[in-house]
Amino acid sequence: MSGAISEAAEAAEAPHPRFLVAVLAFCGVVVAVMQTLVVPLLPHIPALTGATPTAASWLVTITLLTGAICTPVLGRAGDMYGKRRVLFASLGVLVAGSVLCAVSSHIGVLIAGRALQGAALAVVPLGISIMRDELPPERVLPSIALMSSTLGIGAAVGLPVAALVVEHFDWHTMFWASAGLGLLDIVLVLLCVPESPLRTRGRFDVLGALGLSAALVSLLLAVTQGGDWGWTSPRTLGLLVLAVVIALVWGRYELRVTTPMVDLRVSARPAVLLTNIAALLIGFAFYANSLTTAQMVQEPTSTGYGLGASIVVSGLCLLPGGLSMVALSPVSARISATYGPKTALALASAILAVGYVVRFFTSHQLWTIILGATIVAAGTAIAYSALPALVMRGVPVSETGAANGLNTLMRSVGQAFCSAAVAAVLTQVTFQAGGRTAPTLHAYLLVFLIAAGAALLALAVTLCLPAQRSRKTGTVGRDLTTSLAQEGA
Repeated sequence: MSGAISEAAEAAEAPHPRFLVAVLAFCGVVVAVMQTLVVPLLPHIPALTGATPTAASWLVTITLLTGAICTPVLGRAGDMYGKRRVLFASLGVLVAGSVLCAVSSHIGVLIAGRALQGAALAVVPLGISIMRDELPPERVLPSIALMSSTLGIGAAVGLPVAALVVEHFDWHTMFWASAGLGLLDIVLVLLCVPESPLRTRGRFDVLGALGLSAALVSLLLAVTQGGDWGWTSPRTLGLLVLAVVIALVWGRYELRVTTPMVDLRVSARPAVLLTNIAALLIGFAFYANSLTTAQMVQEPTSTGYGLGASIVVSGLCLLPGGLSMVALSPVSARISATYGPKTALALASAILAVGYVVRFFTSHQLWTIILGATIVAAGTAIAYSALPALVMRGVPVSETGAANGLNTLMRSVGQAFCSAAVAAVLTQVTFQAGGRTAPTLHAYLLVFLIAAGAALLALAVTLCLPAQRSRKTGTVGRDLTTSLAQEGA
């Protein structure tokens, strides 16, 4: 029965591009909301489940791990077996994970459910690749700009919504809601998203996928848990060494296999390599905004800088930034189309740095904190919109799923490093205030300086990207379409 429905949907005429873009962007927002859904709940998890604070932190860590692993792997699977098919499977995993969290209060079950939710992060690069395959050239840039920005939009929207649920409803409600939204996504994909006929030939690189997964798990475990284990502990250092060894062996294997999991020769091209490095730095700079804003305004007034705001108010501080990302995605697309995505990414990196300078000097009043956070979000919106366009200029159309997955992975790795850096600063630079240990104001200011430095490094990397071939309006969109036609032929 389900097979018949799927075949009928695939045989249907392609939907209007506006519906396709709206559905895929909605899928991206829902998946991004899932990534931050439990953040306001974390302080309450030990009391609600009987788990230790360390175990509770895995509700965030596990989504980072599974998202990092599944994003490039499922992107490659989409290139080979059908992007719509893999998108559908990713959303199904999201629903399964949400239901698992909704029906249990056991920490082990919750971690398993969150692992499944994290795997759905592949929806974003898959959506970008579908847009490249299906849309007319004039709609490619604005559409991928919106799709890429959903990662930031969902994060900004998810925090205040989750905070409202935590304050006024049973905490399982947000998981039931996420399961319902995931099912709605599945129905919309069936009705509005066609399957692309483009395929990468060859066998799926199972060993390459396993090797990449092992290297990522080793690296991200060391980065995310190093603060608790100790950065010089045998466990942390051992995992870092293991990650390097696996990566070297994996890289040598990938250079020899016929259809590799990641085409390292393509990924080593300056246009692709530098774009991925910039993505890592942008991910680092963006995430510092999300990690510090809510915590800073919730700090008690006894600290001398905290505002003692509620969970809901602290979450709402990020909402203007999310709205600005929605508004700026078409602006970013216009900048990329007129001046090129390299210019757009350079501008975005500069705006990110300016946002943290604003935060550095104006972190004493709620409205100035919101202003600084919104400027950072604006820079993130432009950056996230430009990155996919830069990636797709440098890879064959048959590898867009894997290439966008790798770029999204680099953002996630940047966020992991940012989380470790912020945690290290805020737990080390402390003082006693109101009978408790709290980060000093200088700790937050140091985080802003580090994030601004990451943004400036992203700017430097962007300026080193190869010169663009043309600055005529629509060049990127036409280039993408031309390459698609050539590959199809």
